[in-house]
Amino acid sequence: MSDYIVRATAANSQIRAFACTGKDLVEFARSAHNTSPVVTAALGRLLIGGAMMGSMMKGENDLLTLKINCSGPIKGLTVTADAQANVKGYAYQPEVILPPSKAGKLDVGKALDLGVLSVIKDMGLKDPYVGQVNLQTGEIAEDLTYYFATSEQVPSCVALGVLMNKDNTVRCAGGFIIQLLPFAEEEVIAKLEKKISEIHSITAMLDQGMTPEMILEHVLGDFGLEILDTIPTKFSCNCSKKRVEKALISISKEDIDEMIADGKPIEVNCHFCNKNYEFSIDELKKIRG
Repeated sequence: MSDYIVRATAANSQIRAFACTGKDLVEFARSAHNTSPVVTAALGRLLIGGAMMGSMMKGENDLLTLKINCSGPIKGLTVTADAQANVKGYAYQPEVILPPSKAGKLDVGKALDLGVLSVIKDMGLKDPYVGQVNLQTGEIAEDLTYYFATSEQVPSCVALGVLMNKDNTVRCAGGFIIQLLPFAEEEVIAKLEKKISEIHSITAMLDQGMTPEMILEHVLGDFGLEILDTIPTKFSCNCSKKRVEKALISISKEDIDEMIADGKPIEVNCHFCNKNYEFSIDELKKIRG
């Protein structure tokens, strides 16, 4: 299993934890969307966060969407994940190039700048749950940490990282989400806060070849870590020509008439995986009915 998520508990179930390695899924996204390094880092972090948050969903058909709308040059990101940790996503402006940050790293914060993070959970109810927070740093991990604290009242630590090779392919990607449950004792909270403050870089851990199990052991090894299960995660888009056809049926007959009058086949693009679907004039006539 190349990309996977480990789910675990610690401190007699006072802590729950998720850790993910996702190099292949982020590389797939980079390749599909031809993203620049800073956009690969931004989208990759949100994909990893989305995969872990998707795996937290209870219902088999539950869907999670993470949306960032921002004033920075990327303009926005959208990621969707299901409860099986299948994830897909895209950046509104995939080719943004920025100088490195003062620390010499990809400047994701500058690429996003000010904005809003929306978390939409579709759990089969009449209306989906929507939580919104202002971006705190634009670095994504901190923004998700803030979301959990304010919208879900769950004290959390989120770490997400994407490291690039010199040829702009993905070297490693992954992260963790560690959460305190409501009955966590003060002693456990203080000890966990101290441990987390000692962690400097998730990308350094990933670059050293640390697996999700090793990362959780490093952070929670002194808390009686108990690994519950391991689930695969991947970039997976459920688009198909049939689904695109359904979308075309929903547009007005006048618009379809215009396409037919142009006398050329049309191409419809899937935002999520960048795949194109072609429809001939005859197919358009059938769709029009």
